[in-house]
Amino acid sequence: MLALWAGGAAALSTDTSQPVEIEADFAEMDDVEGRTTYVGNVIVTQGSIRMTGEKMRANFDENRQLTEVFLDGAPAYFKQTPDGGKEDIEGEGAQIQYLAKKNQLILIKDARLTQGARLFTGYRINYDTKNSVITGRGTPQSETPASGGERKPGRIKVIIPPKTPATP
Repeated sequence: MLALWAGGAAALSTDTSQPVEIEADFAEMDDVEGRTTYVGNVIVTQGSIRMTGEKMRANFDENRQLTEVFLDGAPAYFKQTPDGGKEDIEGEGAQIQYLAKKNQLILIKDARLTQGARLFTGYRINYDTKNSVITGRGTPQSETPASGGERKPGRIKVIIPPKTPATP
């Protein structure tokens, strides 16, 4: 059912062939380790992909290709345009991990993923940007206080609006 949520919303196919541009108030690059840290008003763009947050660590392979992004924010934000003229996919969470070679976007803590009127919320959302498969997890039992002092796990929430008939 969750695969239907993103129904055909594969990421813009030209994004990975575009250069990665990163802006921030401060940056520290380590060419030997292939790691860069950015702090303060971080903005990342690659094709239609846009990510923003307060602190980011990016890892690159030996060919200077982006392999991983770890972004923290209040919240950290992600936006991407899919192929086929579909509505943009937007996500946010306290942390965002982008695993470029695995085509995985992971939103963690107060995670939210939307596309138009479609909504997916939970503690953790994994989004396969290549295959448009979304999985979610509610709040872990250890992090959700309930009445009486006991802890109760949270749940995910998915809203799938009805398909509107095509106008003649």
